[in-house]
Amino acid sequence: MSKFYARRRLSTVAAFTGLIASVGLFNGPAASAALPTPVGAATARGYLATLTVAAENRTGYDRDLFPHWITQSGSCNTRETVLERDGSGVVTDSSCAATSGSWYSPYDGATWSAASDVDIDHLVPLAEAWDSGAGSWTTSRRQAFANDLTRPQLLAVTDNVNQAKGDQDPATWMPSRTAYRCTYVRAWVQVKYYYGLSVDPAEKSALQNHLASC
Repeated sequence: MSKFYARRRLSTVAAFTGLIASVGLFNGPAASAALPTPVGAATARGYLATLTVAAENRTGYDRDLFPHWITQSGSCNTRETVLERDGSGVVTDSSCAATSGSWYSPYDGATWSAASDVDIDHLVPLAEAWDSGAGSWTTSRRQAFANDLTRPQLLAVTDNVNQAKGDQDPATWMPSRTAYRCTYVRAWVQVKYYYGLSVDPAEKSALQNHLASC
């Protein structure tokens, strides 16, 4: 998708939110994302207390160092698998591409009927993982991280929202839908704990603050 088209669609959505809501696009979830349930808040607080606190280091990062959207089953890659998992009424063609369905984005509460409007978010971004220790991993471990369907790490969300999030951690970005923030930070901590990734001081403080209200 071109940056021009993304900006144009975002401005159009903003201009017509009221009208669209009246016909149900932004109403309650037509399909709830099936992110693997993260650990509870108490467990997340315990995990967070054990994580190493360290400054981040972006030196040497390249997204291609995290091979992603690998084949998961038959002709279906990771993106296609998550689209089918997180969507409702998803129909796919012979190459596993989604041709129709409905996707609810828990970050912003929007529902989309075209797979092209949906990104698969790495909840802990690839660059953030690199900054936090993945730079020393093997390629196979980075591939496992980038395609992890077992931990709460991959989620179908509105593409513009995912692009706005970029590589930010919870100190600078959180879902606009406040009802999802507790789930988000619990998942973030679980993923970092499982992979032995560090947190920076601002990130840890933000996580502690959010978890305190879970």
